[in-house]
Parts: sequence; structure tokens; C-alpha cells
Amino acid sequence: MTSKPNPLKLNKLQARTLVLAQVIARDPNSSRSDEATGNVTLTRIPHAHGDHVHVGAFTVHARDASGFSNPAVWVALARKGLVVSPDMHTITLTPEGVAYNTGLGEHFLNESDH
Repeated sequence: MTSKPNPLKLNKLQARTLVLAQVIARDPNSSRSDEATGNVTLTRIPHAHGDHVHVGAFTVHARDASGFSNPAVWVALARKGLVVSPDMHTITLTPEGVAYNTGLGEHFLNESDH
């Protein structure tokens, strides 16, 4: 993928959902990599408690993680080649999905102390 942020023009919900999935994909306790394909399957999907969600070492507003439960988000990401299938119960990022620059990655540089 190009280094230009969001070259596939993901909408805000799609971009937020993908960047959160990328954070989870970097956590070996929450994902499983397939060395042959480069795909990364998320083994733990965060659920909101109160007004926030724990995504890896980060805490985000629950509204920012609402795409995890939105089937339309996964269909769109699959159509753009960033996830393997639109099944939101088994989320697998393609190598393109893992590397995709949403332009939101800088929001996940400082870990939460919560």
C-alpha cells in the first residue's frame, strides 16, 4: 500500500474499525498470524464496558469501536481487500489490511494506564 493516508477512501467508521483491528493484530495474545499467507486472525474482539473499550494496551471510547459489531463495515473492508471475509465473528486481516495507512495510527502511540 502507498504511504498516503487512506488511499482507498475508507469512511470514518471503517477507518476507525480497521486501525483498532490493526492494534489487536499487533498483540500476540489477541491474534494469530499465518506465516504462509501473511493473514492475521484476531482471536479476541473487545467488548465495551461502560463508555469505553480496551483495545490491546489502549482505552478508546465505545462509540469509536462500534464498527466491530457492524456487519456493513466488514463487508466494505472485505470488498476493498483488507479483510479475508465479511464474517465479523472471525476477523482476519489480509497483509494489505495489516499494512493499510488509515491516517489514524498516531492516535495509538501512548498506552493507557487504565
